[in-house]
Amino acid sequence: MSESLRTWVERVAFNFFPAYFGTGGRITYIASDWREVRVEVARSLRTRNYVGTIFGGSMYGAVDPILMLMLIKNLGPAYVVWDRAATIRFLMPGRSKLRVRFELPEAELDAIRHALGTRRSVDRVYTVRLVDEDGVACAEVEKTIYVRRADRGAPAERVGAPVDGAPARGDERPAPGGAPEAATPARKTPARRKRARPPRRPPAPRRPRRPRR
Repeated sequence: MSESLRTWVERVAFNFFPAYFGTGGRITYIASDWREVRVEVARSLRTRNYVGTIFGGSMYGAVDPILMLMLIKNLGPAYVVWDRAATIRFLMPGRSKLRVRFELPEAELDAIRHALGTRRSVDRVYTVRLVDEDGVACAEVEKTIYVRRADRGAPAERVGAPVDGAPARGDERPAPGGAPEAATPARKTPARRKRARPPRRPPAPRRPRRPRR
């Protein structure tokens, strides 16, 4: 699918976004439906490391936000999407321009919606590879994306139940509108006993003064 005017503007704006611009990566293509994105990382003064190859942080930073953005654009405001975990494995030194292509098929979106029909949240794992101009993979990045429904009527998860990985702390309790939690009975504080004060003794009678001579 070709790039639209809207996605062209979004691509140019994102490439100059300071947090992404600093990585040295550059988005070269965004499909009009955000189902395909292409990224490049060139070896330059900003991305070159001590030994003259592409810095590993630039490789990861260039691909870090893409999958989350693609899911946000395709799932819409009815879902909450966050990065949960990531790992990068370096396979070969990057001595030339690296490229990576992201694709988000409709079957993956259907699988997420279907899973969230009975669960509060899901974790989806994706793997992408950065390849050089000869097609040799130089790095492999694995991303874990957390997705949940944003509406209050989402089904509640059973406490402690795994959801394609470790459940988020904020989602281990039932969603608002579900079964109310049992109230914890308040502990009765024993009443403090008042000590009985002994009766006061009557004052001793004063002795009469002797008259002065």
